[in-house]
Amino acid sequence: MPPAHTGAATTVAASTPSFPETSETHEPLSPGGPGYRRMSFALFAAGLATFALLYSTQALLPAVSAGFGVTVDQASWTVSAATGALALFVLPLSALSERFGRTRMMTCSMAVAVAVGLLVPFAPSLEWLIALRAVQGAAIAGIPASAMAYLAEEVQPKALVSAIGLFVAGNSIGGMSGRVVTGWAAQLWGWRAGLLAVGLMSLACALVFLALLPRARFFRPASLNPRAVGSTVAGHLRDPLLLRLYGIGALFMTVFGAVYTVIGYRLVEEPFSLGQGVVGSVFLIYLVGTAASAAAGQLVARLGRRGALYLAVTTTALGLLASLSDSLGAILLGLVLITAGFFAGHAVASSSVSRTAKTGRAQASALYQSAYYLGSSAGGTLGALAYHSGGWPATAALALAAVLGVVTITLYGSGVARAERRLASA
Repeated sequence: MPPAHTGAATTVAASTPSFPETSETHEPLSPGGPGYRRMSFALFAAGLATFALLYSTQALLPAVSAGFGVTVDQASWTVSAATGALALFVLPLSALSERFGRTRMMTCSMAVAVAVGLLVPFAPSLEWLIALRAVQGAAIAGIPASAMAYLAEEVQPKALVSAIGLFVAGNSIGGMSGRVVTGWAAQLWGWRAGLLAVGLMSLACALVFLALLPRARFFRPASLNPRAVGSTVAGHLRDPLLLRLYGIGALFMTVFGAVYTVIGYRLVEEPFSLGQGVVGSVFLIYLVGTAASAAAGQLVARLGRRGALYLAVTTTALGLLASLSDSLGAILLGLVLITAGFFAGHAVASSSVSRTAKTGRAQASALYQSAYYLGSSAGGTLGALAYHSGGWPATAALALAAVLGVVTITLYGSGVARAERRLASA
């Protein structure tokens, strides 16, 4: 987190004694229990606020372009700056969470991100807007990896995929509601009012998070030893399975970032000429992502992790092909398939990271989040450049290339697993 916000974050952390970290021995949280329900609602609210803030300008890019008189690729930096900063800061903030606690890190990050979110609507220029969005992305970086590590420590292993799926579902609801709210607010009162509405909505989510999140019972603080952190990170980067999962997360998010950064421009232009509010409402399709994330655990139980990934990439590819049509109905169907495939694949890959890492789970999750949001940043920027030069077919071709990358990695992993089984049987 930038030095300018360190003092504020420390103050917030010191003023939140309701979430003490302790290593007392208790049973892990399990579905059906009151603690599990409180945790689910709290992290759902955190996920909602995270995605609503992180992508708050995405549905507004055509209005931002018009307001500042800039091109699609220039306006796309209001999204890419936030996701890129998150990717850079997620690892160091996850290391701090190993020392100061998951709940404290999430609380501090949420406070700073919401505070900046209330300043973003008043940015006087595109440069200021991009800078504030970068600070916001850096603050948000403390939430995802800490949440994944918190779940891995506090939830029963058999319920982990479902618990992470609910957190990811909160992401999808946040992405959807943030874009719908900004779209209609922008159509009625301008894009700055849309950003302010998202800031206020995220403030409400932060209050819900603070009120409901159970204290951590299995967290044990570790010393802030840069050499030890570096050794842990290096160990994760030498793990072939983790590397494959990081690559899958990055490529899935490249697809998603490219599609949803550009789709607004396509729909406001001919032959569709949709209004900003209607374009924002298109993001109701994120509800499909909510269902796909929550169902990830059942998919894994029936098909296995690699089988679930194959289903996710096939669904995403079919959606991209459908989106090439000039029919609005076919485009919406394509977005449904892309969204379902992306969120299912992300839930499977992210939960596999938490399951694979036996030590340094926060760093393992942080590396996944870093790769994931670098993919988002690259997808948004490259997708906008492709659209600027070749229209929607160029953006879809970029996304299909990323899907092919996921297929290649998954096929390679399947081959490695078969070889290991043969070796073990021999």
